[in-house]
Amino acid sequence: MRRKFGIPTQRIAGGLLAVGMLAALHTPAADAKGDTVTGSPHSPAAKAQASYQALNKYFDTGNQGLLLEEYPNEQQNPYSYIWPYSQAAVAAENLAGIPGSGRKADKEADRRLAAYQPYWNATTTPKGYDSYLRPPLGQGGDKFYDDNEWIGLHLIQQYQRTGDRSSLARAKEIFTLVIHGWDTDPSHPCAGGTFWTQAPWSQDRNTISNGPGAELGAHLYLLTRDKSYLTWSKKMYDWAQKCMLAPNGLYWDHIDLAGTVEKTQWSYNQGVMLGAGALLYKATHEKKYLTDAKALAKASLAFYGAEDRLWKQPTRFNAIYFKNLLILDSISPDRKYKAVAEAYSDRAWKETRDPATGLFHFAEGPVQLLEQSGMVQIDALLAWPRSKYDELA
Repeated sequence: MRRKFGIPTQRIAGGLLAVGMLAALHTPAADAKGDTVTGSPHSPAAKAQASYQALNKYFDTGNQGLLLEEYPNEQQNPYSYIWPYSQAAVAAENLAGIPGSGRKADKEADRRLAAYQPYWNATTTPKGYDSYLRPPLGQGGDKFYDDNEWIGLHLIQQYQRTGDRSSLARAKEIFTLVIHGWDTDPSHPCAGGTFWTQAPWSQDRNTISNGPGAELGAHLYLLTRDKSYLTWSKKMYDWAQKCMLAPNGLYWDHIDLAGTVEKTQWSYNQGVMLGAGALLYKATHEKKYLTDAKALAKASLAFYGAEDRLWKQPTRFNAIYFKNLLILDSISPDRKYKAVAEAYSDRAWKETRDPATGLFHFAEGPVQLLEQSGMVQIDALLAWPRSKYDELA
């Protein structure tokens, strides 16, 4: 089964608000099922809570915590693919991380975590998450390495918050799958790199299948001190830097087996690579990695700050970009990293949110779970005090 991977055309209105225009308001958030939110109704915590409540109201299928991919649902599938679902689960995890979020927020994050299980394919070697639900709820689907990496990173974050060792164990299983996806044919252009998917219709190796893999490997090394994780993290990072780094200091998207490079520069590609650099610096104390990360952050802020480019990126990608800027901020503080996320959040709230439903309309047609989840993720992290960003790194 092929995964849908559409990129919506976002509504463009006006220029990006100046960086630093907003100041984050750190107030205790409501939990994910309705505890009282204190402070301003437009604080990041209150905004994240309201957006997540809308997500639950309009996307919930009423079956095992599973969600629709869009609202209203115009697709044949009754449930979302794993990639959109994973981003809703990360949104719940970010909410649970807000200080004072409450016991119900913890339970909601656990509920979202449990609903990964119908996607888990234990019949293959290595095991991993299929792109769609396994029988009896669905017919399964191809494994995408980046899908599994997002879940692995979510599990690491959940482990950091709760100490749940089953999450750490599953993250290790996922990393075994990621290693399995490494290109071992030396005859290929830019040999090496983790493939994007196991699907037979694609043999691309992507920045987005190697950057998150490098991050996951670095996290696992920091948590276990098993040097094999660090070795693989460096290999994935080095491959992306060798084969995907463009002359303007940003990363291209992917290379195929004919050697053709797809040169679109998506914001999440920059995010995962600067995050990987920051984590590898934390793991090795080699200054090169921090220098790389800071240079990429500077170049990407300049690039996306021009011609309203950041606003033209999908919110799903910007949420990942901002999260990784905050990882870098926890290691090498720079006010600009959080300020750009604050400005984006404010603009999205004013220009794309329907106050009657709490849903974000970035494009014509149905509201996408990925975009709604992205806004929850952004605002929930903006509600964290800066000291907590260390938990992401």
